[in-house]
Amino acid sequence: MDRERIGMAAREAAAVLGILSTDERNAILRSGAEALVRRSGEILQENAVDYEKALAKGMSEGLLDIAALADPIGQVSGMTTRPNGLMIGKRRVPMGVIAIIYEARPNVTSDAFGLCVKSGNAVILRGGSDALCSCRKITEILRDAAEEAGTSKDIVQYVDDTSHDSVRELIQMKKYVDLAIPRGGAGLIQRVVTEATVPVIETGVGNCHVYVDEAADLPMAVRIIVNAKTQRLGVCNACESLLVHEKVAEEAVPMIADALAPYHIEIRADEAARAIVPALMPATEEDWGTEYLDRIISLKIVPDLDTAIRHINRYGTRHSEAIITENYSHANTFLARVDAAAVYVNASTRFTDGGEFGLGAEIGISTQKMHARGPMGLEALTCEKYIILGNGQVRPD
Repeated sequence: MDRERIGMAAREAAAVLGILSTDERNAILRSGAEALVRRSGEILQENAVDYEKALAKGMSEGLLDIAALADPIGQVSGMTTRPNGLMIGKRRVPMGVIAIIYEARPNVTSDAFGLCVKSGNAVILRGGSDALCSCRKITEILRDAAEEAGTSKDIVQYVDDTSHDSVRELIQMKKYVDLAIPRGGAGLIQRVVTEATVPVIETGVGNCHVYVDEAADLPMAVRIIVNAKTQRLGVCNACESLLVHEKVAEEAVPMIADALAPYHIEIRADEAARAIVPALMPATEEDWGTEYLDRIISLKIVPDLDTAIRHINRYGTRHSEAIITENYSHANTFLARVDAAAVYVNASTRFTDGGEFGLGAEIGISTQKMHARGPMGLEALTCEKYIILGNGQVRPD
């Protein structure tokens, strides 16, 4: 990878993109959307295995949806006047150059392009080997579309090299890259976090819990659990772990087992739960902290809310956690004490998503606390700088 050329081109393109107007950046997105539809045959021809025909149309609609979102760039907040007459506030600005490292899912290519352009950032993409041809072709089309819209192609670049070395080079380009975002499995995310010398936003890994409280509406709890676990197995906001209060376990555990059986979900349970439903598989210590992304879920019976919260905070991944309860006090305690990006009362963890939260598309779910947390939409790809307006003030000795 020619890191110097890629980084310099991205930095120069970011400088231009960052000062474009909202209309100009939206024009780039509309140009990209039109190009994806117009040239969808090229994407399919490059790698039919990667794609279904509707995907090009879906990506196009995604870019148009992003173009319709409110523009965060230039927003001014917190403007105050000091006793000396200085006006001090904050203005929202682009990050600059964002590197996004992801696995498979070619639609991430267009999502990343759309979110970064709308937020005024140049983007360097590095996808996996499984969808290399499609991602490379999509990037080529979007680069051409950017040029047709009157700006530099280099607002989006793609790293063809799928070796681990190319990731390391990209996430150590401190001279050019302002932020790295890994999007994929735990192995990729941890490698980026460990090896990066640029700032990183950690995303995605989700050992999400649903806790069935002693005051739960059990039929509602079962509906939520089935949705949270079975709607899509391989996503970070799927439920992987269940906790059930011992006072409702005799009724709740058989209901949960029966509801998950048609979906062929293997339940790995503690001894207390297996005493109620002997057909459940025995759980090990490792099961409490595992993100399965498969037809497996863990189940543990707990004596009280405090134990449930301590278990979640020990084994969870700070992604999405839910309590099912009709008790207002228990709900508030859970909301206050559970350490996660998204905490739910009486709803499925599957709602942790940029679209569902009204953010439009998202670049990932941040599970850390610095800068961004939860679904990362446009605002998460920006930062603030202070602006100070004076009329000749100087600082006295």
